[in-house]
Amino acid sequence: MKFSIERAALLKAVAQAQSVVERRNTIPILANVLIEANGDDVMFRATDLDIEVVDKAPAKVERAGATTVSAVTLNEIVRKLPDGSLVTLTEDGASGRLTIEAGRSNFSLATLPKEDFPVMASSEYAANFSAPAPVLRRLFDKAKFAISTEETRYYLNGVYMHVSEADGGKVLRCVATDGHRLARIDAALPEGAADMAGVIVPRKTVGELRKLLDDDEMQIAVSVSETKIRFATPTITLTSKVIDGTFPDYTRVIPTGNTRKLEVDAAEFAKAVDRVATVSSERSRAVKLSLDEDRLILSVNAPDSGAAEEELAVSYGDERLEIGFNAKYLLEIASQVDRENAVFLFNSSGDPTLMREGNDTSAIYVVMPMRV
Repeated sequence: MKFSIERAALLKAVAQAQSVVERRNTIPILANVLIEANGDDVMFRATDLDIEVVDKAPAKVERAGATTVSAVTLNEIVRKLPDGSLVTLTEDGASGRLTIEAGRSNFSLATLPKEDFPVMASSEYAANFSAPAPVLRRLFDKAKFAISTEETRYYLNGVYMHVSEADGGKVLRCVATDGHRLARIDAALPEGAADMAGVIVPRKTVGELRKLLDDDEMQIAVSVSETKIRFATPTITLTSKVIDGTFPDYTRVIPTGNTRKLEVDAAEFAKAVDRVATVSSERSRAVKLSLDEDRLILSVNAPDSGAAEEELAVSYGDERLEIGFNAKYLLEIASQVDRENAVFLFNSSGDPTLMREGNDTSAIYVVMPMRV
């Protein structure tokens, strides 16, 4: 195998592949990237047995072939090569080495047989549709902060993507929750997605998927089966197993009767929460919200370290209310707001609070209060 490729194209492909590779694995071949050169393209394939990413890059192929080499080492080498250089990769089957040449630099890496590399079995996808990158980016970016990290409740360790009803029509919906907060984001249902089975997309996959969604012009082809999900652009294909479990009925925890309405500038609110939380003890991080006529007082009282209080002008016309929240949760929810105003809907100091952006109900968040 021998081919020449631009450093920038090689780095993009190898970086995408190596990020999937688990640093600590007991199977040596899983630390490698499978390089397949054929025609005018080179494919770079990496897997951790749950996720597989295949990245295609244009190259000048002199001899077709395939081999596997350490993904992390290759990435580090390419990253340190000079910008704009042309990189030539040559595999010598007899010595089991891959030579990397660029200008005056020359590297030789050990390879492992391509036959040992596990390729994820392709499955029959029941639903196939395409969606613009910005739509998928919004769905996953706004939901992912609420993914649970508790391994015992593994079915919460991802984003539940499914078809649902909203305002009389069907929508594509992403939901994540960890029991303390919940995010529910809707988008218009793409053509062909109506028959999609609901799937839980794992946290690591959500992180890897983010790299595919940076280009606003890109259409992403999405394929879903009961066990796998695949996201594809013309050059990158990301295939992942989905979490084998049942996502709980999240509709039960979304309050519908909250009538006390607070409207506040989201950016100002987030900064104020951040400031007063500075004195709170790391463990509880509780911030108290005291609401009165068009006035919000944020306060923290940490007996061992100090106290803080800040007043904000807000729009609030209901009866007085005092309610406490984990500062981290409030900050994460406030940072999801793209528009100026965040609307909080309260019931009482012991009930879940609902938050949305202005009058937009396509993204809503629920956060559980704390005793303060």
